[in-house]
Amino acid sequence: MTDKLTLPKAGGALYEYVAGTKASILAPQGAFTGRIAFSAAHVVCDPFAGTDPLNQPSIDWESTLSYRRHLWSMGLSVAEAMDTAQRGMGLNWIQAQELIKRSIDEAKAVGGKVASGAGTDHLAPGPNVTLEDVEAAYEEQCGYVEGCGGQIILMASRALAACAKTPDDYERVYGRILRQTKQPVILHWLGDMFDPALAGYWGSSDFNEAMETCLRVIRANADKVDGIKISLLDADKEIQMRRLLPEGVVMYTGDDFNYPELIRGDEQGYSHALLGIFDAIAPVAASALQALDRGDLAQYDALFEPTIALSRHIFQKPTYAYKTGIVFMAYLNGHQNHFRMIAGAEGSRSIVHLSELFVLADQAGLLQRPELAVERMKRVLALAGIE
Repeated sequence: MTDKLTLPKAGGALYEYVAGTKASILAPQGAFTGRIAFSAAHVVCDPFAGTDPLNQPSIDWESTLSYRRHLWSMGLSVAEAMDTAQRGMGLNWIQAQELIKRSIDEAKAVGGKVASGAGTDHLAPGPNVTLEDVEAAYEEQCGYVEGCGGQIILMASRALAACAKTPDDYERVYGRILRQTKQPVILHWLGDMFDPALAGYWGSSDFNEAMETCLRVIRANADKVDGIKISLLDADKEIQMRRLLPEGVVMYTGDDFNYPELIRGDEQGYSHALLGIFDAIAPVAASALQALDRGDLAQYDALFEPTIALSRHIFQKPTYAYKTGIVFMAYLNGHQNHFRMIAGAEGSRSIVHLSELFVLADQAGLLQRPELAVERMKRVLALAGIE
């Protein structure tokens, strides 16, 4: 079925677009085995809570967990309570604890795989914060995740970035925490394009110096590191680091611009995935990874290629606003019945941005029910004065 609607361009011009001309990619059945693929998952707010959405947001737990079941049904793993879930940008540590506990319990019930973010976001950076404070904050959150029976994704710390004076400070803090964990963790190197407060992480603004510090941490604690996710949006840097990882430690790409080539790999290796964009493109991602298992590289490329423009659009600057596009995709595809976000983040992108997102999603076969997507897009357009 196709349907027509009127969309805006920058500057106010309007044009007609016919949706549904490309067949939708249906969610595949079964699993894939050649790669580990985590989708960082979004949260659904409760629009009827009656609380302050900026300071006291409420979560719609059934819709939030239902989306995780959707991801697990396609063989994807869930990266819980990460930046895609608006961690540190609307979702606080108290809410994250409940999210982590519920998600781990749900994963156990359905046989899904989940790893959860542990950081220091309940510790506000400030001039009086010490390394001991950072270590205590990490210990609290890591203890909570493992106490729930979960695997840790050790998130980058704003407080550590603010108080660390040298690379040695990072080695000290990470070494102390890793020595205490019960099972190997996934490290998370998040670039400042995602969070400006993390500029100069690992003690240097120079990539090679920062990478060497991170590698020293990994080599000194290799038995406690499952892998590392880097989100620097630079394929060459990821490949460079991937080739230097010690045996047994894997790379999880967090590159939402270049993921197809990084997951596919080269003669010297490949990256697994821990990606926010997989929340939005889950059916295509799972289908492409199944094609990779079959050795059907042509199909792998054909499935992923149209999603690259969509992902680069969703993650365009300011990159941290990408969550708006992720949730908008879930709304268009009927996974939630509203386009409201915690902290009012639905207003972080323009109607022009959302309109282009709609077109790119349609062209990638990612609108599961085009007629529903058109109906919902028209509602959003009407709110912007486009009838």
